[in-house]
Amino acid sequence: MNKKQVGAWALFDFANSVYPAVIVSVVFQIYFIETIVGNEAGEGDALWGRAVSLSALIVALSAPVLGAIADRAGVRKRFMAFFVAMCVTGVALFTTLEPGMILYGFILFLIANVGFEACLVFYNAYLPEIVPQEKQGWVSGLGYGVGYAGSALGLVMALQYATSNIQIVWIMVAGMFLVFSIPTFLYLPKDGNGSMTVPQAAVWGLTGFRELWGEVMAHTEMRRYLIAYFFYIDGVLTAIYMSSTLASTTFGYEQEELIYLYLAIQIAALMGAFLLAKPTDHLGPKKVVTGVLGLWIAIAIGIFFVESKAAFAVLGLLAGFGLGSIQAASRAFMASLIPDGRESEMFGFYALCGKSSSVIGPLIFGQVALMTGGNQKFSVMSISVLFVVGACLLQRVNDPKAALVKI
Repeated sequence: MNKKQVGAWALFDFANSVYPAVIVSVVFQIYFIETIVGNEAGEGDALWGRAVSLSALIVALSAPVLGAIADRAGVRKRFMAFFVAMCVTGVALFTTLEPGMILYGFILFLIANVGFEACLVFYNAYLPEIVPQEKQGWVSGLGYGVGYAGSALGLVMALQYATSNIQIVWIMVAGMFLVFSIPTFLYLPKDGNGSMTVPQAAVWGLTGFRELWGEVMAHTEMRRYLIAYFFYIDGVLTAIYMSSTLASTTFGYEQEELIYLYLAIQIAALMGAFLLAKPTDHLGPKKVVTGVLGLWIAIAIGIFFVESKAAFAVLGLLAGFGLGSIQAASRAFMASLIPDGRESEMFGFYALCGKSSSVIGPLIFGQVALMTGGNQKFSVMSISVLFVVGACLLQRVNDPKAALVKI
């Protein structure tokens, strides 16, 4: 295992994590919902949910084809760089937004979010290439842990300008993502010689998707795992995408309070990613994911009943701990199932499951809020069902790391 490559890989989590923290979870989410659109009766929630869902659908449909191109045309790193540039450009253009520019803001967010989500398809595919299976849980946790440190730094920087000069926040996010990505592109393995040209690989990707689908469905454990993942990760992603509007609208958090809360949540997530990294390797990811899903179910039920900011903050910290651990363990679970040489394609399919599921959750959240006159607690309860279904389905999966458990 090349420590320099592992460090460069983990640093990309640091670089990209400022985007979901500042743009998706806190500052831009509230700016779009309340300033660009307005949220008197849940209209902003509904439009934000649709923007998130549409960007997820675009990535879901394209991820398997992009993965095939990356594996067979030898352009993994170049495609990753293209989508990073796409995200950075979209965020930088947020500086041109003004209140009421709903369609323009919607389109810019689509550009940024598709770029962000697509670059992760190629980034995740490096994990089984540079790390042996018995270390993948630890390294995956390291990446998420470093990523939450990046999120925290981004939120601290945003805190200075979110209420006074919000345009600086967009430039800061774009710049941080770009600058801290540079070592990743310098030190990760170079693209190899592809067996096909890009157009040939694109055609193969389109025609070969049915074959890939058949392979995944024939792989019993992978099929069972991805079905379970489809449900539970939808709940997790919906929590990320809709949490700030819940805190702001239902519990009365102001922008500055939200940033402080999410700073604390990033620290909790950092602890979750690191503290459960070794248990993921020793016990296997199945036990870790199952336990954390139990925590998520309890949090969703708790949110329905609590009323105070303090109680919501406690539940938010628990959710942060669960967020860091479940993402890292899920990535390690998938990596352990993938045959050698099929990393990008299979992680493309993994992204398909995750992103196609996240088309559903934000739509449900937004529509339930709209139907109930803005009552977001019913939206949260509707999402909790996803955790229950995912946890039940996960019990049918045999943990591939069971043979590697260390006593």
